[in-house]
Amino acid sequence: MHFVALAVTIGIAFAGLVSADENAGAGWAEENVRVVQMKLHEAGLYFGDIDGAYSSELAAALGRYQIRNRLPITGQLDTETSKALDAKPAVATTAADRTRSSETWRRLRMSNQQTPNNARETSSSRSAGTPGSGAEMPARSPPTATTPLFSGSTEPASAPPATASDTVSSSPGFSTERLRDYVGAFVLAGLDPHVGSETEFFADRVQYYDEGVIGREKIRKDLERYAARWPDRRFWLDGDITVDPQNGNRVRVTFPLRYELRNGAKHSSGKISKTLVLKPAGDDLQIVAVNERKAG
Repeated sequence: MHFVALAVTIGIAFAGLVSADENAGAGWAEENVRVVQMKLHEAGLYFGDIDGAYSSELAAALGRYQIRNRLPITGQLDTETSKALDAKPAVATTAADRTRSSETWRRLRMSNQQTPNNARETSSSRSAGTPGSGAEMPARSPPTATTPLFSGSTEPASAPPATASDTVSSSPGFSTERLRDYVGAFVLAGLDPHVGSETEFFADRVQYYDEGVIGREKIRKDLERYAARWPDRRFWLDGDITVDPQNGNRVRVTFPLRYELRNGAKHSSGKISKTLVLKPAGDDLQIVAVNERKAG
């Protein structure tokens, strides 16, 4: 009798594994990917071919969709995003697939003029506090950021003093859509298997939380400590971004960010208001100041 029960148990477990594998395989199927490409293209978020092939360009489009729909920012067709798009999930599991994440956030970071000024947005918004579901596009959904939570400071970020050559500008020349994608890329870089990848977003010298003005290498070490403390991280936007022009052709971007952090049995979750001060660097942007405070 024990052998019969054991055989039945093994059979059920094996059937469950087969079912899970089949479901995962269905997510990568050409027809499923093609449907996702079409929906993102119609929303003005995907600019590649409708060919049923998963690529970093499609991953960047998924990131744009997640940013604008208050979904965890992963750049993947994860469970929550696939449900919102009425598609089957397809999450990268191999080392080669995960390596593609670097190409994804770099593509999203340099979205530039291709970024959705033509995106279809509606006035609908999601309920605060939880990742969204459904395919609606909020009127003005925001970007996100990572890095150490709760530096202890409650003051908005302020950049190092502008030089004499800097001038006052009403706009740094980057659209709100571009700023959304830039911050979304910053979040994805913080989830990159190559710990400290988001260091590339910072200027040589940065007003870093309440630590004063420090250099990139010190920032990298801080990010590495943070990743070691919280190896499992999720972030998503929980409201709109606020864009304020600053002296020296700079811009301050503030946004509400929800987070879930885990390390084994340890868990932390909540909401912060994150502030980045950005300056143009050629066709790109660099972070010259960062700060955050707890939000209700």
